[in-house]
Amino acid sequence: MLLCIDIGNTNIKLGLYEGEKLVTHWRIYTDEHKLADEYAVLLLSLFKSEDIKNEAISGCAISSVVPELTIAFRDLVRRHLNLEPVIVGNVKRPVIHINTSNPKEVGPDLIANAVGAVALYGAPCIVIGFGTATTFCAISASGDLEGVVIAPGVITAASSLFQAGAMLPAVDLHKPEKVIGKNTILSLQSGLIYGFAGLVEGLSARIKAELGGDAKVVATGGLARLMADEVDCIDAVEPELTLLGVRIIYEKNQKG
Repeated sequence: MLLCIDIGNTNIKLGLYEGEKLVTHWRIYTDEHKLADEYAVLLLSLFKSEDIKNEAISGCAISSVVPELTIAFRDLVRRHLNLEPVIVGNVKRPVIHINTSNPKEVGPDLIANAVGAVALYGAPCIVIGFGTATTFCAISASGDLEGVVIAPGVITAASSLFQAGAMLPAVDLHKPEKVIGKNTILSLQSGLIYGFAGLVEGLSARIKAELGGDAKVVATGGLARLMADEVDCIDAVEPELTLLGVRIIYEKNQKG
C-alpha cells in the first residue's frame, strides 16, 4: 500500500492507497512542535487501529507546507517504515508545468490539487481550496498551472474578526436563513457565509474570463461542501483531492 501524507497549516491528512483505491484515511491536528517520534507513535497507533502492518506499506509520498514537519515526517518514514518518501515539490519528474514567474513559490498542496483535478476533470479547470487560506488554482486548456489567487480562509477571517471586534462574539459557521441579519450572530454568519460565497463567485468568473473556455470548478478542503451549497459556480467537490494528486505524483515518479 502507498501512504500519502498532506501536511497543512491546520490539519494533516493521511491516506492509504491500494492501487487507485483509497482504502482508509485520517485527519489529525498539525503541531509543528511535535517531534518525529511523537508523530510516529500516533501514526503507528492509527495503523494498529485498522490492523495494518508496517510491512504492508510499500511507498510513501509527502506534500507539506510546514518545513519543520516535512523533515519530521521524512525522518519518521525512514526510521519506522524503512522507506524513502517522495516529496511533492522536489521531484525528478514534475507532473504539471507551472507557468508562473517563480514556480518554487507554488505550494506543494496546490500542485497536488491541480494534478488531481486535471486527472479527474481535464483542463481547463479551477481548483478552489477552502483551508487556512482560500486558494484558487488556474489550469489552462493546455494543462499548465497558470497561477494562483490567495484570499483569507473563512475560519481565518472569522477568527481575525472576532479578535479585532471587542463587541463581536465568536459564532459557529452555520448558514442563516436570510442574508439580512436580525441580530449580531445572524449578521456575522451572513457576512461570513454569503460574503465568501460572493468572493468565490466573483473570483471564479474573473479567472474563467482570463483562462478562456468553460473551465470546470472543483472545490476541496474542510468547508468545500458548505460553500458549494451557496454558489452556482462549483461543479464538483472532492474532499480528498490533495491525496489523489500526491498519489499520482508518486506514481509518475516511480516509472522509468
